[in-house]
Amino acid sequence: MTQEKHWTIEVVIDEHQDDRMTHAEARLQAPRQPAMAGIGRARRNPEDPEVPRIGDELAVARALSDLAHQLLDVAAGDIEVARRGKP
Repeated sequence: MTQEKHWTIEVVIDEHQDDRMTHAEARLQAPRQPAMAGIGRARRNPEDPEVPRIGDELAVARALSDLAHQLLDVAAGDIEVARRGKP
């Protein structure tokens, strides 16, 4: 029988208009997993038009990418531990 699991990712976006920075944090909540958070930032070039959505997209994509890399590192560590446990 297939067992369904639910992991939740919350993304928080914070825009700083004065320094043209957008900061995003992707927080993973999963049962029996340590708390994890990926960070992403985007900076608008002063010569570019002001389109906040683009900064949001870049910052969130970078935060999710950071979180994905962290999760891959955790999985690689778990694989090593599992392999050492086998005869």
